[in-house]
Amino acid sequence: MIDYRNLAALAAVVDEGGFEKAARVLNLTQSAVSQRIRALEEGLGLVLLVRAAPPAPTAAGRRLLALWRQVRRLEEDVLAEVGRGEGGAFSVLPVGVNADSLATWFLPALDDFLRTHGVLLDVRVDDQEATHELLRAGEVAGCVTERAEAMQGCRVTPLGVMTYRLVAAPAFAARWFAHGMTHEAVVAAPMLVFNRKDDLHNKLLRAALGEPPPRIPITWLPSSEGFVRQIARGHACGMLPDVQSAGMIASGELVDLAPGSAVRVRLHWHCWNLESSLLAAFTKALTQGARGALEDG
Repeated sequence: MIDYRNLAALAAVVDEGGFEKAARVLNLTQSAVSQRIRALEEGLGLVLLVRAAPPAPTAAGRRLLALWRQVRRLEEDVLAEVGRGEGGAFSVLPVGVNADSLATWFLPALDDFLRTHGVLLDVRVDDQEATHELLRAGEVAGCVTERAEAMQGCRVTPLGVMTYRLVAAPAFAARWFAHGMTHEAVVAAPMLVFNRKDDLHNKLLRAALGEPPPRIPITWLPSSEGFVRQIARGHACGMLPDVQSAGMIASGELVDLAPGSAVRVRLHWHCWNLESSLLAAFTKALTQGARGALEDG
């Protein structure tokens, strides 16, 4: 049998990033936290935590943490239903989301939900092609991802489409793309890319040119808000979603460098397949909000 007090200690160390912080959260000594995790490992005959800086769960540890978070979610729902929930207490809901969604439609979609539910969001940000790994690892209860197929133990709901275009300030376009979208322009003009996981620019260049050049000058900038500012200031071109750039294109502040070429990213919401009233309410709010902000899939 699993001692859930010991499992709670493991979760606290991982979530807080260390034994000292976990001890403060649990109102225990560091020694007591360490003893609980050691007892859990010895009882199961498994190493659950890599004692690094910060501590990281092993594969077995991640599986147990996923179980812990699901049990806690169900426990909070049941206690609330029978009137034994902690009055005034907040539920913590860890979710994974891509940066562009977070910067545009995600939080506005949850306005009413957050006003009517005692929920604290624990938002983990990653690329839309990678957020499902957070769910697979049990770090989040749900995620916004490009993946369409439901993972084991999860349910999936389509959200809508974000369409991306390669855009730039007019002066930048006049300087670097005077003759339109060409290989010569692309290998010379500086481009913003979010991070090393981001492949949207290559998909666009493949659609516009047939094959992206092997080397282009790239500035890495993992900030959706900073991304827009740098492009608007004329420092680089970059991929922006219509939900973020359509108004700027309409006003002439930005121009589409490859008219007729765009990358459509279909987003989906994946979450644990639990009979959780909170998860159901969150899913409903997110889905309705997304449909008001995103294109139909």
